[in-house]
Amino acid sequence: MAITVKLEAFEGPLDLLLHLIDKNKVDIYDIPIAEITDQYLDYVRQLGGEDMNVMSEFLVMAATLIDIKCRMLLPREVTEEGEEEDPRAELVEKLLEYKMYKYMSYELKDRQIDAQRSLYKACTMPREIEEYSEPIDYEELLGDMTLRRLHGIFADMLKRQSDRIDPIRSQYGRIEKDEINMDEKSAYIEAYVREHKRVSFRELLEKQNSKMEMIVTFLVILELIKTGQARVEQEDIFADILILYVEAA
Repeated sequence: MAITVKLEAFEGPLDLLLHLIDKNKVDIYDIPIAEITDQYLDYVRQLGGEDMNVMSEFLVMAATLIDIKCRMLLPREVTEEGEEEDPRAELVEKLLEYKMYKYMSYELKDRQIDAQRSLYKACTMPREIEEYSEPIDYEELLGDMTLRRLHGIFADMLKRQSDRIDPIRSQYGRIEKDEINMDEKSAYIEAYVREHKRVSFRELLEKQNSKMEMIVTFLVILELIKTGQARVEQEDIFADILILYVEAA
């Protein structure tokens, strides 16, 4: 009585190799080439008189496996770096690449199945409604608008634009920078802090006449703190900063 042998369908020789590696639970980086080759050849023998175009691919891989098996029995070749070459390295690289694409195809297949579950309803709106446009009543749109009122609105817009222009700075081509005498400013700030003993940093900045004077004042205060002539206090993070004069010892 003949025994019927059921063969699994594989997409190619690399697919068969991955199946054998998973089946034997071996490390893909350390393939037992002799054992895998024997199992692979058993599968090829069972193919029998299959399509020769398909058989040729499996036979080429069988020859490759036999070649690797033979090279594994010979002394290893050494690279220029002094490391031994693994005859299985090229095959492992192909298997890893194939495995990556295989699982990517599974992911794309799942997305295709999910996309098939998305349904939409085609537009069923009558053409008359799609082509309808509401007529415009220009008299209702204009209302009590007259040419005099339009001119007034236009003049008001022009005035707003002119109000945005600085009447002073717009008359000059360049802005002159403030000239501040650092020695005089430092002496003034130091004398002010020494005289008042306890000074609000905010109030001190508000007394300055320009942004440059505020910057110089800030730098002078930092210098006084650095030299130990002043210190700062602040009750909490949002409280005012106080500059306290430190008497010379």
